Amino acid sequence: MGALIKVIRGQDLLGIVFTIQPIALPLHVLFCPKQGRYHTTKADVLIFMLTQRKTALLREGIDISQLPLTMDAAYVSQELRQRLHQLGFIDIIIAGKGNDVLTIDTQKWDASTWKKVRMFEEPTWGIDVPSCRLWGSSPTCGSLMLFFFRKSTTRSYYLMNFSQRSLRGAEIWHIWKQHHVMECFWKIMQSIFQLRSMHLQGDGLYTALLIKVFAYLLALRLQAQGVFSTLTMTEIMRQLRREADVRDCLATHFHAPFSIG
Repeated sequence: MGALIKVIRGQDLLGIVFTIQPIALPLHVLFCPKQGRYHTTKADVLIFMLTQRKTALLREGIDISQLPLTMDAAYVSQELRQRLHQLGFIDIIIAGKGNDVLTIDTQKWDASTWKKVRMFEEPTWGIDVPSCRLWGSSPTCGSLMLFFFRKSTTRSYYLMNFSQRSLRGAEIWHIWKQHHVMECFWKIMQSIFQLRSMHLQGDGLYTALLIKVFAYLLALRLQAQGVFSTLTMTEIMRQLRREADVRDCLATHFHAPFSIG
């Protein structure tokens, strides 16, 4: 059973999600408007959130810094890399951007060009996509290990190893494969639970967010029940909407009593 923490970044949200394959569970979600002070300090907010979660979970004997960490590269830098290391995170994999400038073997091109000219090795043990692993450097992140992979004949991507140790290609790929679980979680929260439809202000906004997270966790719990086990999250929500009374659904699929006023 694998586990990792992934930082998710939405239109106005910065979140930390913990996964136990194939389940994604939100640990902390914070609103970060694109305008204002959060616009330039998202890295500070991220470190604050990770520090809070690490401190809280250490009280329960869980050190999340020993779990792999993945995130997008929107606000990644060498400074953030060092701060994550200081916080104790060991394995850190970052999604690269197509407009990043990378130097490989003294040749400097943007990442989109490198993805076209790199020679990919066919899938090998532990890596089920064509890939290649090599050293490079970028102006913002310094020297680091790069992992290029091809998802289709027309789409290639690359990852940056921010870890405190060298990782084999198979290790990088194993960590990143759960990225799909994270993307599915985020799309579910946006499309099914309509995160973007929230227009409240202040504490009301967080109350609405909490309700939507609870709704997601309830649907996840339902998915573990036999009658729902073959349904997608979308199908479960459609079936719930067809129920005449939610109390009947809860009484049918959960043994513990629910108090609904």
